[in-house]
Amino acid sequence: MREARLRLKITVVVIAAVFALSVVGCGPSLGPSKPASAFTPQEARGRAVYQQYCASCHYANQSGDLHGPSLFGVYRKKYLPSGAPANDERVTPVIQRGRNMMPGYGNDLNDQQLADLLAYLHTL
Repeated sequence: MREARLRLKITVVVIAAVFALSVVGCGPSLGPSKPASAFTPQEARGRAVYQQYCASCHYANQSGDLHGPSLFGVYRKKYLPSGAPANDERVTPVIQRGRNMMPGYGNDLNDQQLADLLAYLHTL
């Protein structure tokens, strides 16, 4: 009888842990602070740049990490995950030169694409 209770308790704890981890890992889908239908042409172009270069590693519309940190609300926070201030002067070199595991895209993006991407990131 005692052994059966112990197994039941362990089973309940394991199920609860699996559920909690699955919920935490997904992160809520929150959507951008600005709806895509309201994007300026520059923000829309920036979204296309994001899709091509950033989306495989960074979420835009939900919290939580993919391969890199989520970009959701990146400019609504005071600091970047690195601890640097969240502003274009700090984000631009990270995009151009990379940081830690992130490759740099300075040779891939022209000035207009970079400006468009930054405009899009401000909508998140």
